[in-house]
Amino acid sequence: MAQRLLSIPQVGEVMLTKRRGTTRMRLSISASGRIKVNMPYWTPYEAGILFIKTQRPWILQQLSKHAPRELNRDSRVGRKHRISFVPVASPAKIIKTRVTSEVIVVKTSLPFDSNEVRKKTLAACERALKHEAEELLPDRVAAISTQRSLPYRNLRIRKLTSRWGSCSNQKDISLSYYLVQLPWELIDYVVLHELAHTRYHHHGRDFWSFMEQYLPDVRALRRQIRQYKPRIEPH
Repeated sequence: MAQRLLSIPQVGEVMLTKRRGTTRMRLSISASGRIKVNMPYWTPYEAGILFIKTQRPWILQQLSKHAPRELNRDSRVGRKHRISFVPVASPAKIIKTRVTSEVIVVKTSLPFDSNEVRKKTLAACERALKHEAEELLPDRVAAISTQRSLPYRNLRIRKLTSRWGSCSNQKDISLSYYLVQLPWELIDYVVLHELAHTRYHHHGRDFWSFMEQYLPDVRALRRQIRQYKPRIEPH
């Protein structure tokens, strides 16, 4: 595998990846807005660049959909946290954040929309989401595991940005803490999806038949979850 990271005008950074066995160009955009092109190993990079340029209108349209919502001083994050912005009168640069059970406190002498304050606020929001996920998801996973007779070994709550969850061959489940922002029916869909992989290590017919047995509307749930991205979504 060979890779090259390029900056293309009016598009931004693009990762071109040459793979053996790939027979055609394949363009993808991650939840974070990262653009990637998989291309046949023998194809010159110039062909990949030309391909990106021909797809520019579609890429820009997709990037606008991937743009995250802006945080503001009264945003709500997750299921129960809200941001409380506390201005501090001081000539010194002060940025302090604190996460309680329901509030993300941001005390600063800088404007809320400054890059430094936003960066610290985002980090505090991440902590709040992780706390919520660690509080809510383990019991949900344990309950569905028992109900559907799908035992697992360990559960990890992690920062996953390209997927909602995963299951290893050793039956270790990982869930993104961004998951806690979704409606409960979608959380349960993801949990059952990963637990089902403890029995079916693929996405074949048996896997989806099992999913549909307990979630008759599984196709609708699959379409619905594509509307969300694993990232902070203030509301």
